[in-house]
Amino acid sequence: MALLKAARVADVPNLDVVAPGLVVEADAAVAVRKGGAGGRFSVIGHRGKGMNALASADRRLQEVRENTVRSFNDAARFPVDYVEFDVQVTKDGCPIIFHDNFILTEEYGNISQKRVTDLQLEDFIQYGPQNEQGKIGKPLLRKMKDGRLLNWNVQSEDALCTLQEAFEKVNPRLGFNVELKFDDNLEYQEEELTRILQAILKACVTTICSCIFFNVIFEYAKDRPILFSSFQPDAAQLMRKLQSTYPVYFLTNGGTEIYTDVRRNSLEEAIKLCLGSGLQGIVSEARGIFRHPAAVPKIKEANLSLLTYGTLNNVPEAVYMQHLMGVNGVIVDLVPEITEAVSELIAPPEPEPEVEKLNNGQATKGAATPNFSQREISFLLRLIPELVQ
Repeated sequence: MALLKAARVADVPNLDVVAPGLVVEADAAVAVRKGGAGGRFSVIGHRGKGMNALASADRRLQEVRENTVRSFNDAARFPVDYVEFDVQVTKDGCPIIFHDNFILTEEYGNISQKRVTDLQLEDFIQYGPQNEQGKIGKPLLRKMKDGRLLNWNVQSEDALCTLQEAFEKVNPRLGFNVELKFDDNLEYQEEELTRILQAILKACVTTICSCIFFNVIFEYAKDRPILFSSFQPDAAQLMRKLQSTYPVYFLTNGGTEIYTDVRRNSLEEAIKLCLGSGLQGIVSEARGIFRHPAAVPKIKEANLSLLTYGTLNNVPEAVYMQHLMGVNGVIVDLVPEITEAVSELIAPPEPEPEVEKLNNGQATKGAATPNFSQREISFLLRLIPELVQ
């Protein structure tokens, strides 16, 4: 991932110059002008305080080990409403928090790669840093998309954890966005999905002689806000059937990638799936929203919540535009920077005493939201997808 850098609109020499070949629907620009995100705009920490991008030159993306209790609690020091994390289920039925489908280490000079869901809990927790003093875990490696293997080293370490540990040890004010993680290259039958999802609704406590199950979500959630999400359409639908206490969102690339399952290929299909299954919201790749901004009012008309994820959400201008468009929240890696930017861009400014006096005590209306022209909005909708290489 390249170093993330925001390009500010003020630096653009001429708003009348528009990149060729990029088309934006006129009604989408009008929709941005007429209404932003009604209600609270949420910032959600991606895998805690941010994912680990080991190949990036940006050291902020290797600050703390992702998907750990430390990362979640570090995120809680900032004004985020939720942390997002990935849950899989071990072979013996314990929900653990880990993103990748495979876990890699080096043993006796050889690379070992094992599917996470083929491991017993006892085997899984032997990887990476250990909480027990003096105990050394198996060194973690991570495979990049280009096939390279890198040592998974970060500046601030912590042990891998279970879902139960997250409920017990993470700041209780922090909401949990629990992604139900499945391998895109595998086919899942309903029986297997049911087994996995029921395990996620329960915690596995391993003792010497037995594995005891109890309902972790309802036992430990208490007042903690929780929502489930998944790229796997059948899993999202099934989780909605298995419980109705917590909302379930459908994750989609928003048409930026194409899959054999057509339900995953567009925002229109995502809306259809949610309405047909009683799901409460959509989590889209931010590029999908900017490429198809007219989908946003359709999502709102369907009474669905809308969140986004992706590298564009590390660009303050892109986050602000989504707020204007009606997006309800963003999942971000640069938690300190984006929470500060959201605070500056969205929070109403304090009225200056001189202004208050001139206005006889009445605050100036519209000070919190810039008044963009339709031409400027059209330009911004074209510009933002190009901000991050």
